[in-house]
Amino acid sequence: MDDLLLLPATRLREKLRAREISTVELTQASLARIDAVNPALNALIALDPQAALTAAAESDQRLARGEGRALEGLPVSVKDAFNVAGFTASAGAPALKERRPEADAPAVARLRAAGAIILGKSNTPVFASDFQTYNPIYGVTNHPRDPAFSPGGSSGGAAAAIASGMSALELGSDLGGSLRWPAHACGIFGHKSTWGLVSTHGSVPPPPHKILLRDADCLVAGPLGRSAEDLALMLDVIAGPRVGPRRTALKPARRREAKGLRVALWANDPFAATDSSVRAAVEEAARRLAALGAEIDETARPGFSFAEAFELFALYNHGIIAYGLPVKLRNRLAATVSQYAKGGLSHQALQARGAWLTPGDYRDMELRRRALQRHWARFFERFDIVLCPPAPVGAIRHDHRPDVHQRTLDVDGIARPYLDFLHWSALSSGPGLPATAAPVGLGPDGMPRGVQIIAAMDEDLTAIAAAAMIAPSAAPRP
Repeated sequence: MDDLLLLPATRLREKLRAREISTVELTQASLARIDAVNPALNALIALDPQAALTAAAESDQRLARGEGRALEGLPVSVKDAFNVAGFTASAGAPALKERRPEADAPAVARLRAAGAIILGKSNTPVFASDFQTYNPIYGVTNHPRDPAFSPGGSSGGAAAAIASGMSALELGSDLGGSLRWPAHACGIFGHKSTWGLVSTHGSVPPPPHKILLRDADCLVAGPLGRSAEDLALMLDVIAGPRVGPRRTALKPARRREAKGLRVALWANDPFAATDSSVRAAVEEAARRLAALGAEIDETARPGFSFAEAFELFALYNHGIIAYGLPVKLRNRLAATVSQYAKGGLSHQALQARGAWLTPGDYRDMELRRRALQRHWARFFERFDIVLCPPAPVGAIRHDHRPDVHQRTLDVDGIARPYLDFLHWSALSSGPGLPATAAPVGLGPDGMPRGVQIIAAMDEDLTAIAAAAMIAPSAAPRP
């Protein structure tokens, strides 16, 4: 049964529809898998086995009648940043420990309506705001391959659950790489959707008492799975506005085969120091596509600087995080601006600048974002996708020092700032482009390495299709 649980969700779906296995049997197997491996991983932090088995029995009845829906019978877990009826929704924050929403977030409701079996919630850092997954309520989540390592964050519990076969699909979220980085670290697939394609209402950030009527800038929801096809299957279900049905179908992929695919390779940049093992994985992804007939350009770049893209995104990112902080703390952060040079791009300077953005700041940032979007639109007239790193490093060892500015990343033996995790995610997060993380192989340390695939606005399926060309499947046994 363990091998079955490591199959992609699309294969499990075929087996359910062919009645090779029942939904109840699959759910029971998933719960047994959780009992066996979750104590060591701590990826899933809340379960309701009885509710899952009841839903599974109802699902089997629909399948028997030939009424199976898109995700019928598939065991799914949900990042604890989302509201799920019947579960607490703390986002790892002690202040929200007892919070129990009465209704599902829109994306979760779409999962239920499509027949998914909700197993439970996956762990996340406090307020989903770290690149490792741990919090004072539920503790530390470990990597499926080595408990000394983190699975990443903030969708770290989600990635560990998929990689270890505890759930077939997972709903995660991504602001600054929170889907792409854990997928890369755990050797699975993750998709950061086009901004606004999937409603993030009913998720954190921002905190519940500061809920927004629109999706927070740059924040998206998206799927994690064990194949690119899994991502496409789930994305088609969860895409849609906060209220009402989706107005149009997802835009088809530009190409389903690599022959003729126009690929820009951006494996390294002077602004964003990247470990050689990660660069090697990105270059290997390009070689695989080239062997299948893709056209690779190693020098093509959009018409803006990396620094410009990063600065804009970092201001949005720190602004969203700061919006949920107590006023005194925001004031304290904002007061440190004078310590840094005007326009400084250090992580501390950007954090201070983003702590208290004015309406005028947001107006100027929106104009800059539109300029970036125009540059990308022109670029994607000549190219179909960009291949680049999902993060500057592979999976890292646990480091829970309270001050993130004291933490560092080892990039080819050189210590780099911890918040350099934001660099490569900025390219797509700032302008709101879709990006897929796909596994490529293992690094010298035996831990997974992947690639980030960026596509044009609203062309999510183009990025996902390219991921399928590069990596047919994922999640080898931990």
